[in-house]
Amino acid sequence: MITMYVTYAGDADTPFDREHWINVHFPLVRECWRPYGLERLAGFFPQGGGGGLIAVATCVFRDEAAMRTALASPETARVMADVDLVTAVKPQRSLAMPL
Repeated sequence: MITMYVTYAGDADTPFDREHWINVHFPLVRECWRPYGLERLAGFFPQGGGGGLIAVATCVFRDEAAMRTALASPETARVMADVDLVTAVKPQRSLAMPL
């Protein structure tokens, strides 16, 4: 398995539509990437200032090849276009792989 963390930087004043992210964006991500090997998806909002983060998503894929295939798929354009409806912040990706 491989976990892709998608982080959004900002502060309490950064516009971010939490309801859309949870109720629209997450189902869209599942629909678009599950066929390519997305196994789990979760999100949270860091508390106490969040260290400069306003939201974090964890996307767990079957393996690195599945993740790369999902990201290269035509459906990813839909996922990224929907991000623009949530916030103007551009998400950052980082990876965690088991040792």
